[in-house]
Amino acid sequence: MADLHIVCETTVEESFRVQQVRGLFDLSAEKTARVDIHAQAPPLDEPWQIGLIVGPSGSGKSTVARQLFGDALFQCAAWPADRAVVDGFGEALSMREICAALTAVGFSSPPAWLRPYRVLSNGERFRCDLARALVSGGELLAFDEFTSVVDRTVAKIGGMAVAKAVRGGRTAVKKFVAISCHYDISEWLCPDWIVDMATGRLARGRLCRPAMGLRIHSCGREVWGMFARHHYLSGHLPAGPCFLSTVQLPDQPPCPCGFAAIAPVLGHVGYWRISRIVVLPDYQGAGVGGVLRDAVAVQAMRRPGCRRLSIVTSHPGMVAGLKRSPDWVCTDVSNGSRRPGLLRGNRVKTSTGRMVCSFVWRPKNGGE
Repeated sequence: MADLHIVCETTVEESFRVQQVRGLFDLSAEKTARVDIHAQAPPLDEPWQIGLIVGPSGSGKSTVARQLFGDALFQCAAWPADRAVVDGFGEALSMREICAALTAVGFSSPPAWLRPYRVLSNGERFRCDLARALVSGGELLAFDEFTSVVDRTVAKIGGMAVAKAVRGGRTAVKKFVAISCHYDISEWLCPDWIVDMATGRLARGRLCRPAMGLRIHSCGREVWGMFARHHYLSGHLPAGPCFLSTVQLPDQPPCPCGFAAIAPVLGHVGYWRISRIVVLPDYQGAGVGGVLRDAVAVQAMRRPGCRRLSIVTSHPGMVAGLKRSPDWVCTDVSNGSRRPGLLRGNRVKTSTGRMVCSFVWRPKNGGE
């Protein structure tokens, strides 16, 4: 196991205040300030995908990261002050690539993509920075100050989301290194190796990710108000049964995290559809949407007279998740509405101009 020994020296410019500090604290008159950093090196020549350099502020995390990863250490440029978030990505990227990057890090709320970076929450900004890093080029990415300015729920779910994206091959980045002062993300990232700068020691092997207690309940329509603004199409809620999902992280009380609703398909007896499914931003990227979707599908098919359940969506993240699932079968892909649009206020809402995919629930295990 190799050891790292990095010496950082900085010239001390003489000044009256420098001399005052030396006098007050009996410091020697050195011309340079020297810091020695010792740590065990991670096994970069072995197969790995996720790494973590963690430790208190001033312990040398960033210095070690620069030494090990050089240009792969991401430097986030300024975002446009008054342009939408999607305009803050490189001109060479397609809209499909931008959508994929934002969805991969758990920022799956298209209405928020149209807002400037400066008006977003700290959690949304963190995910935007992370998405931009993932498309910055190269198969190796080191991300400094990972989760440093977000609340700890967003930090844990965000760490889980990026680990799933990298390990699932949903991003061009094949190896990701988080540099952070927070130890609580370790078990959510499940890194292949950890360098703890507090001790300088290296640990190998993945940790076990804590269990997320996810529960799904029937609920009233009034709950939709908590989720409506995060839906990518409309705040309108069709008539039909509604479901609320709550999540409980270790040492925390249960919190609402997702909403779904089903509605009958007009003109087709026994046909139902999932009309709404929304996950709150803090929990996007953790797989909550897929679990909620499938649990609601099982409940819907138990309804008397329900013979078929479908979902129609143009959201790229939802489409990708449905395609990965063995229990949903794609029955149609179109680029426009084939039927009259639905009235929303004083205008007609149609799917014209966007790709729309239709899926039908056909579970391989019978839906149990």
